[in-house]
This record gives sequence, structure tokens and C-alpha cells, in this order.
Amino acid sequence: MSASPAKTPQVLDPEQVVRGLHPLMMKGSLTLSVAITLQFVGEWRTMAWVFTLNSVRILANILLSRFIRLRLSQASTEWIRMFINVSSLSATGVVTGWSLLLWIYVPFAMLWIYGMEKGSRIRAAVYLAIMDTVALLTGCEPHQPVAFTLIAVLVFLLTEKRAELLQQSLEHIIQQREQLTQAQGRLRLLHERAFEQEKLSSLGMMAAGVAHEINNPMAFVTSNIHALAKDLQQQHPLPPDLLKEYQEEVLPATMEGIRRVNAIVSDLRHFARGDAEVPSEYDLNAEAKAALRIAQNQLNHCEVQVQLGEVGTVVGRSRQIVQVMVNLLINAGQATGSVGTVRLSTRRVGDEVRVEIRDTGTGMTPDTLRNLFQPFFTTKPPGMGLGLGLAVAHGIVTGQGGRIEVESEPGRGSCFTLHLPRVARGTPGHASPLRAVAA
Repeated sequence: MSASPAKTPQVLDPEQVVRGLHPLMMKGSLTLSVAITLQFVGEWRTMAWVFTLNSVRILANILLSRFIRLRLSQASTEWIRMFINVSSLSATGVVTGWSLLLWIYVPFAMLWIYGMEKGSRIRAAVYLAIMDTVALLTGCEPHQPVAFTLIAVLVFLLTEKRAELLQQSLEHIIQQREQLTQAQGRLRLLHERAFEQEKLSSLGMMAAGVAHEINNPMAFVTSNIHALAKDLQQQHPLPPDLLKEYQEEVLPATMEGIRRVNAIVSDLRHFARGDAEVPSEYDLNAEAKAALRIAQNQLNHCEVQVQLGEVGTVVGRSRQIVQVMVNLLINAGQATGSVGTVRLSTRRVGDEVRVEIRDTGTGMTPDTLRNLFQPFFTTKPPGMGLGLGLAVAHGIVTGQGGRIEVESEPGRGSCFTLHLPRVARGTPGHASPLRAVAA
């Protein structure tokens, strides 16, 4: 009879708890009944009465639990159970002269007069009052009912308090779970915002390079087309040698320039799309080439080596993986001097594919490695980055069921290895932990 259920939502259903305790209650009751019965071996008449009363009580409890409770409320069922048990035990006490084993049953009964629903304290009080009254009226020594009643009251109060504390603990756990769910939702929202922010930051850094990359091939195309038009206007008829030059040199070069423009524009449109991306099949090597083209302006000052293995198709979110590779390539280019090298390679190992971006730049200290994927951590000068790139990259890779390994040593460069499952999480896949290793 706890006041807490009236104030807070009830976490534990008393009826379910009673059903859960019922098998243990029956076993304990049966054990005590057998012990009381065996106590009177040789006193066959008393033993027969004890056996009969215990059998009736146990059978009535079984019928009550399996059939009658389906037609009555839980409170009514427990009141009937209480009267059956106290009547049987009182009669057994009269027959046996109030055996000590019989009194042990009283505190045992308090263990399952559960204290989390209304009426339990009243039932317990009525139970003890009936037992004590019958015992005293039929000649039982007063010290026995007094002693075992005190023990029973303590057992009941402890059981009730334990139930109340358990409910409060479960309510606290549920509250923490709800708070955690809300926090995860906020964190997911912040991650999405950081994702978009970092994308905008990357696009801003590439703006000058994009203009340069588009301007050069377009100037080349314009010059060739103008030359072609001028020569065609001046030549009547066209000599075979000139036609051969245009056929083998000028026009192929023009088409290559046009192809470069189209590839750059296509890469940028693919990278900067804002719609939600669903997992799909993609060619990892093609996306690696696209990342190289996007980041090219940050790599012009150093040597770039590319080694793309046979990795086949991968299922995942390709635009996100391109963003990760662009970020890592830009970082590698910024960390590498004019005589350094940036190397991009891919390979397949078992059920995963690996993308390795290695540079011969300045490298990182162990302290930097420890904080490398923390949001807003950066070693760049103010205005050169928000410190979100690697945190977002880590979130993207682990979100698709992969991991990032980092090896670095000051003065010797760094190596970032993306371990990606061939089928990303959510399609489904599995996650792996991050490992940052100082070389």
C-alpha cells in the first residue's frame, strides 16, 4: 500500500509480479506443508487432518490462480486468497496445537502479500489479526503470536519498501532512457548541422580551385574552337594535311577539354547535393577519382600518386564517402610541402574495402592524435577551418559501419586508412571502433 504509485506512473504491474511470484510461493507453501505434516508422523488422525487442510488450501490456491482470477479483479482475487490461507492455517493451528512450524508460515506469507497495490497493508493486517485472534482464543501461548506477528510485520514492511525502491529505480532508469533518447536526437541534429556546415566550408575552400580548374580547360577549348573556325574560313578548299592535324590533334584535344569541364561540374553537383542520400551501389574507385578532381587545387604543389585496386562495387552512401576523401586529401595537401607526395590507394580485403591516403608532410604529435576526431579541435590558424572536418568524417565512416585508422609521426607524414564494409550499416552492416596509432 505505497503512496508512490498515486504520484508517479506505475512501472511494475502488481498482477504480473504476483504471477511471477506464484510458482515460488507454491513451492515454499508445499515445503512447509510437508514439514508440518511429517511432524506428526505416528499421530495419524492429526496427520490426516493436517494433510487434508493443506491439500484443500493448495488446491484452492491453484484453482484461484488459474480460473477464478480471470473473472475477478486482482484485488478481489487476493482477498479471497488471503481468507482461504488464513482459514486453513487457523484450522491447522487448532488441530496441531499451534506448532512452531505453522507459525513460520506467517512471515513467509508476508513475502508475497505484495506491497505495491492498494489494499495490501489492510490484507496483511486482517491476516495477522485473524491468526492471532484464533490462536489466543484456542489456548495458544501469547508469546508465539506476538513474536511471529512482529517478525511478519517487519518482513512485510521490508518487502513493501524493497518494492517501492525497485519501482523508483525502474522509473529513474526509464527517465534516463528517455533523456538519453532525447540527447541522441539532439546530437544527431547537431551532427547533421555540422555535416552541412563542413560541406559548405569545404566548398568555400574549393571555390578558387574550381574557378581555376574550369577556367583553364574552357580557355583551351575556346582557343581551339576559334582557331578551327578561322582556319576553316580562310582555306578553300581545305588541304588534306590540315584536315589531318585537326582530326588527330586539335579536335581530340578540344574534346578532352570539354570532358574535363563536364567531369568537374558533375563532381561538384554530385558532392554538393542537399537531398537525403539512401544507401546504393557505387564504384568506389570512380568516387575516389572524383574526390581527387575536387581536391586537385590543394594538391597542385606536390606529387600525387594513385593506385586503385580491384574493389568492385560497394553499397553505401557514396556522396558522404566522397566528402570524407575530399577532406582527407585537402588535409594531406595542406600538410605536404612542394617536394612531398600524397598517395591515394584502394584495395579489397575480405568483406571490406580500404581507402588509404598517405602523405609525407609534417605529421602529428601523440597529443594531436588523441584529440584528432574531437569536434572543433584544429591545429590550423584561425580562419582556415572549423575543426569539424575529421569529426564529421569519423561520424560518416562509423555511421556506415566502418572505422578510421590513423598512423602518424612528426616529420614523417601521416596515413589515414578508411575501413569500409562492402555493405554499409543500415543495409545492414556492423560498426567497428576507431583506432588512432602513433607510428
